[in-house]
Amino acid sequence: MAHWPDGHRYAATVSFDFDAEEVWIGENPANASAPGVLSQGTYGPKVGLPLMLKLLEKHEVTGSFYICGKDALRHPDAVRAIVEAGHEVAHHGHSHTSPTKQSEQEERDELRRGLEALQELGADVVGYRSPSWEFSAHTLDLLVETGFTYSSNLLDDLVPYMHPHHDIMEVPVAWILDDAPHFWFANDTWEKTIRSPREVLDVWLPEIDGIAALGGHVMITTHPMISGRPSRLAMLDTVIGHLKDTGAWIAPTRAIAAYAREHGPLQLDLNV
Repeated sequence: MAHWPDGHRYAATVSFDFDAEEVWIGENPANASAPGVLSQGTYGPKVGLPLMLKLLEKHEVTGSFYICGKDALRHPDAVRAIVEAGHEVAHHGHSHTSPTKQSEQEERDELRRGLEALQELGADVVGYRSPSWEFSAHTLDLLVETGFTYSSNLLDDLVPYMHPHHDIMEVPVAWILDDAPHFWFANDTWEKTIRSPREVLDVWLPEIDGIAALGGHVMITTHPMISGRPSRLAMLDTVIGHLKDTGAWIAPTRAIAAYAREHGPLQLDLNV
């Protein structure tokens, strides 16, 4: 069974994939000249992020922000605000391009350039989340080479674990607890339906309670451009309150990874 600090029955991280404009350009380079499309990303650092930082301050919760290097270069004051508020800043690619679409050298350059962009803004970066939540054949080798200590990309467990052949701690993610599958809307296709916050709470809260019963780790993932909308901020407020009320140890991913590295291997309580 996973035993978390100070008697907490389970652990949780409130994480943010800070994509801004770069996610739209990475998906389709033609969007670089489409201000209407890009404005969807701009909303994140312009409006969503300040509201999210205020919410985290209200709950006295430290979050983890995964930031593309190019978005950091576009919005340096936003990154500085995250750092100054004491939150974790981690790597989310330089451009929002899947490593599976890059050569080994291109991926190495992406890691280096993104890391430099974040470090120049005062961030101490130890973690990596791929723009696509996917690895190439070279990713883990390159993470070790570049000096990362953890990855948050795979979906194969409810507790952190060490990669078998690399000195990298994996802190798993889950699409079910990501806001994008529920709320993402692309106005170029009109194929995705926007769900209500009530519907998403009906998905998230039982999943959180199920992980809590097993003594696992809950990874909440939101995007400032998506969940920085007022109704969804109210939903996130409810979620964080629920994590606190149900006994979660709420910590940034780097703290979760460091704890698992020191006290692992962690195991779920299957006697529920």
